[in-house]
Amino acid sequence: MTDDHTHVQEFFGTRAADWDVRFPDDGPAFVVGVAALDLAPGDAVLDAGCGTGRALPVLREAVGPAGTVLGADLTFEMLRAAVGAGRDRDAALVQADAARLPLRTASIDAVFASGLVAHLPNPADDLRELARVVRPGGRLALFHPIGRAALAVRQKRRLTPDDLRAESNLGPLLAASGWRLVSYLDEEERFLALAARGTERYGSSPSTHPGTRHLPERQP
Repeated sequence: MTDDHTHVQEFFGTRAADWDVRFPDDGPAFVVGVAALDLAPGDAVLDAGCGTGRALPVLREAVGPAGTVLGADLTFEMLRAAVGAGRDRDAALVQADAARLPLRTASIDAVFASGLVAHLPNPADDLRELARVVRPGGRLALFHPIGRAALAVRQKRRLTPDDLRAESNLGPLLAASGWRLVSYLDEEERFLALAARGTERYGSSPSTHPGTRHLPERQP
């Protein structure tokens, strides 16, 4: 286990038990974030960095009883909190590093990742691993239940230009990791960057939110 991983586990491990209580108003935003993935009944979806599993019931509802929902997190205490909340009824939970997922190549349809990017020790490599397990044309939703500016206020820090989630930084990072940024939304109520795996055209509108900026298709 690297020092970076140890830091992440220590940070979230000590906060897992009361995580949902600390942020009770975040829950409804997950419905909007999951909807952007445009999941269909029977799809297979991974919640990468699932934490206490707040998105898992919403993901299960989206894919239905015939679908597959997996929740992966590096921190055991977070997964234990997810089980304590009964969210293991909606998904199979696994303790795993996002850089080394125990999944076959191109075995899932989509990835939902809430608050994950900022905690990745090697973002390009880790996003490439997420691309590996998603089928061509599959989707990735990088999500947070509040926007970048609101999160900076919550964490008592300044929002700087080198923020990995800034569109100017995130777009090239995704492109170098097997993804194409499809839409980008950063407002007080939520952050949502939607990407498509590879070069296959994304078939349906990922979001109709008026604040969402849809990016043009890359020309062949």
